[in-house]
Amino acid sequence: MSTVQSDALTFECETGNYHTFCPISCVSWLYQKIEDSFFLVIGTKTCGYFLQNAMGVMIFAEPRYAMAELEEGDISAKLNDYEELRRLCLQIKKDRNPSVIFWIGTCTTEIIKMDLEGIAPKLESEIRVPIVVARANGLDYAFTQGEDTVLAAMAQRCPSYQHVKNTDSHVPLVLFGSLPDPVVTQLTLELKKQGIIVSGWLPSKRYTELPVIQEGYYVAGVNPFLSRTATTLMRRRKTKLIGAPFPIGPDGTRAWIEKICSIFNIEPKGLAEREKEIWESLEDYISLIRGKSVFFMGDNLLEVSLARFLTRCGMTVYEIGIPYMDKRYQAAELALLKNTCDEMNIMMPTIVEKPDNYNQLDRIRDLKPDLVITGMAHANPLEARGINTKWSVEFTFAQIHGFTNARDILELVTRPLRRNLSLSELGWDVYSKQG
Repeated sequence: MSTVQSDALTFECETGNYHTFCPISCVSWLYQKIEDSFFLVIGTKTCGYFLQNAMGVMIFAEPRYAMAELEEGDISAKLNDYEELRRLCLQIKKDRNPSVIFWIGTCTTEIIKMDLEGIAPKLESEIRVPIVVARANGLDYAFTQGEDTVLAAMAQRCPSYQHVKNTDSHVPLVLFGSLPDPVVTQLTLELKKQGIIVSGWLPSKRYTELPVIQEGYYVAGVNPFLSRTATTLMRRRKTKLIGAPFPIGPDGTRAWIEKICSIFNIEPKGLAEREKEIWESLEDYISLIRGKSVFFMGDNLLEVSLARFLTRCGMTVYEIGIPYMDKRYQAAELALLKNTCDEMNIMMPTIVEKPDNYNQLDRIRDLKPDLVITGMAHANPLEARGINTKWSVEFTFAQIHGFTNARDILELVTRPLRRNLSLSELGWDVYSKQG
């Protein structure tokens, strides 16, 4: 293990395995977000079983995704990849007529070196449907990086010209990150109140409505797992990235808006009052966790933002396990975490990249945190030892961005604590005292 002391935040790196969902799970939310899309996952039966388990209920609604199952003939190069994919894509075009087909590569396509990027342009010109290739495979660090791969591929397809003249009074701003439509509206309106017009979102609701991106445009991310998209926008599209904390929790949302305002030389109005109102409305939840401790095992790359928010709520964060840490992309978030710990006079958490779960279990046993936020694989074993847990994957699918959705974060965090309180009141607290 290596340790680096940096501005009072301690960074450690272990060599643990990645205990996380497969990134092809991004299909489950992206196909719903991009309404005119079709996702074709190219992989083995294992990939199909995973998708079926992750999204099985949706199968009855004729979802806009499918599995192109690789067989022995594909792996031994006896079948013609082009002809097989052509047949499938023509069927998709006939049945669903999407505006775009996403090919989602998997571990197997990587291992057998399937030339998806080479096949796609030729097939696209033949069937006259855009084909976007994204290698959202299990060789990544965290399952949320599947979205990062897809958005990075889409960023290169955004138009660089516009038919209508730009009427914004400032350099255009494009926001990136897949959020539910109500949250997109909320964040867009929050910026509009400050006099900042959002030119577009990546992804947009429809592929045909991708935002125009020109050299010199400003871009800002809403999620901490989108570092590849940020890099693509800066290097390939020559945009300027606004390095801000992420709009998670009232403190993060205020800091995000303030940073964007500072770039456009706008003095933000009413944000302190807005944040104060939200904190006051959350007191019924915060009173349950103030003074308690939390341990993040690491799963979805949201850990630093959530830890910073929970620190502001008065919790002590013992450890922030994280599968992968891009310190440049998360620099503003790390700075806000440090400032929050200083202001709250709470100990600085240790940030552990690529944590070894065996070592983490030893540390959990020693530290005895009130709550462990973990992947699904470790939740039941920890609960059996009398440790409260919360699935980290739930924060990925919940609406956690913006001022008003902070309540949803605390609803998730406090649920196991409230459950134990209810059991205790009923006299059924034997379970919570096991250990």
